[in-house]
Amino acid sequence: MSYRIPLIRPYISKRVKTMINEVLDSGYLTEGPVTRQFESAVAGYTGAGHAVAFTSCTTGLETALRVLGVGPGDEVIVPDFTYPATAGAVQIVGATPVIVDVDPDTMLMTPELAEEAISASTKVIIPVSLFGLPFDHDGFTELKKKYEVWILEDAACALGSVYKGKRTGTLADISVFSFHPRKFITTGEGGMVTTDNGKWAEAMNRYKHFGMGKPGDRGELVFLTPGTNYKMSNVQAAIGLAQMEDIDNLLAERMNLAEKYTRLLEPVKSIQCPVEPEYISHSWQSYTVFVKGRDDIMRKMRNQGIEVQIGTYALHMHPAFQDGNAKLRGQFHGSIRAFEEALVLPMYHGMTSQEQTEVVEKLSECVE
Repeated sequence: MSYRIPLIRPYISKRVKTMINEVLDSGYLTEGPVTRQFESAVAGYTGAGHAVAFTSCTTGLETALRVLGVGPGDEVIVPDFTYPATAGAVQIVGATPVIVDVDPDTMLMTPELAEEAISASTKVIIPVSLFGLPFDHDGFTELKKKYEVWILEDAACALGSVYKGKRTGTLADISVFSFHPRKFITTGEGGMVTTDNGKWAEAMNRYKHFGMGKPGDRGELVFLTPGTNYKMSNVQAAIGLAQMEDIDNLLAERMNLAEKYTRLLEPVKSIQCPVEPEYISHSWQSYTVFVKGRDDIMRKMRNQGIEVQIGTYALHMHPAFQDGNAKLRGQFHGSIRAFEEALVLPMYHGMTSQEQTEVVEKLSECVE
């Protein structure tokens, strides 16, 4: 269905089209020099020592888990309120997701909730910087030290966000970003892993290239380990590389749109706006409000040509994470609230003041 006011519009500038055409004209379409440039751009922007491009955030998470040595018999703690890929990557490597609740206001897994689920089998914790809001890095770093576990950040939505002066991508042991079209930097599909650990980066790069190592004495390829094909093409990378040139402007625009939403929605007492602690800079992949009767409101908004969406999913409700496929820890009051009440509003480059005002007016009418 086509909406008058869509949830998101990809940023496709003249520069993007020019760079795509340059790749097409070069004849070098698979992963290559443009992908390397895109990796360098993301590493330089985040401040990370290394960046490795992938086909998606999901395959990036999977590969990161493999490099951390996670497999059968290991447990990995994940939040209940997240896209299924977070826990699915754990299952793919043969480990067990341990699913815990989230804070009812931030919708993030807290260190306290994660700590309650730690066992002798816990090897990794995967907090999610949901919708562009960084999690409590200080608290999770303390858990890392106390229990000797790794922190793998699902930063799918969080490129451009900042925690206490440091950009997301440098705070966890490994962070993984998404470039899905819902993200304001998008390559159609794609992901990027950042880390300061050079050995991990080398291992991840090798795994996504079929386990390929450096050429032997005769120049022939040498395959050192099992691997697969998780390469990002030059075509995709050209889109992301061109968008990275404008990331500061794109991010500033999203911040302005978020501020205006909060200002316009303040008089509507039945709507709870997003939380943003003062020491955090949100990247606003999604502007997500809480509203009761969400499903009915979503239907009414869509019928008026305004695309709105649920936040994401409560994993414990789905068969993929039931009946022994995962371990469920505690109650899920925060996650259930988020699943039932979270509503994502439209936000995109070039969104006009008139469009944003209309979204708020129609939403206000729906909740009256």
